[in-house]
Amino acid sequence: MSTVMTARGATTTAAGRMRTLARAELTLLGRGKGTLFTAVVVPLALPFTVRSSMDGMDLKAAGLSMGSVLLPSAIGFSLLFAVYSTLVGVYVARREELVLKRLRTGELRDAEILAGAALPAVTVAVVQSCVLVAASAALLGVGAPRSPQLVVLGLLLGLVMWPALAAVTAGLSKSVESAQVAVMPLLLLSLAGSGTVVPLELLPDRLALVCESLPLTPVITLLRGGWTGNLSAYDALGAAATAVAWTVLAVFAVRRWFRWEPRR
Repeated sequence: MSTVMTARGATTTAAGRMRTLARAELTLLGRGKGTLFTAVVVPLALPFTVRSSMDGMDLKAAGLSMGSVLLPSAIGFSLLFAVYSTLVGVYVARREELVLKRLRTGELRDAEILAGAALPAVTVAVVQSCVLVAASAALLGVGAPRSPQLVVLGLLLGLVMWPALAAVTAGLSKSVESAQVAVMPLLLLSLAGSGTVVPLELLPDRLALVCESLPLTPVITLLRGGWTGNLSAYDALGAAATAVAWTVLAVFAVRRWFRWEPRR
């Protein structure tokens, strides 16, 4: 890890700088009631709505259970709302307030600024995932994952991919108000076609094939496959490759088009 000597002779690390920025962002997250509600309450409330819609689905025919469908979907909701939707607003707000511009004049590197700002949202998503796993075990009888390595891989890929996608969306948003609209296309597509509401196994083959290309789909696939143990090595590798491809594209787009100053 690289270190930088300050003018007073103290040594700061990249982790230390991001930790300081993350603490400031966590304070601001706690003060924003609307953002806090979206990040904390919405992901935990949505599974109850989705559960009622799954009562009429023939999950057993697809080799699934209510728990194996609902738990990965709930974690997906956390990535969408606690991470993606929240961070788009955070990045745009800090840009419009000239915070990002001022941070770039200091020791923080560009990647550290974006990662530090994302840490509180990512932490919320991790805590929510742990809560959801415990709640699913108690209420839905979901046992331990049969392939825990796939669960860990899927969650890690999601926690890297969605902050990057949030930065891409923030770069396309002109204001905090427009950011609330800019998140909707990817948000709605992910809710409708990534297996969160309707498992891909229950969709027509051609439609399922298209939905497999959405950025949230490989995360849900890996999480669900981790709990059921029915995901082949080939399918797991394909899902991981899709997630990595989305992440690489998002990072490239951020490096090329992310705006650090307001549009005048």
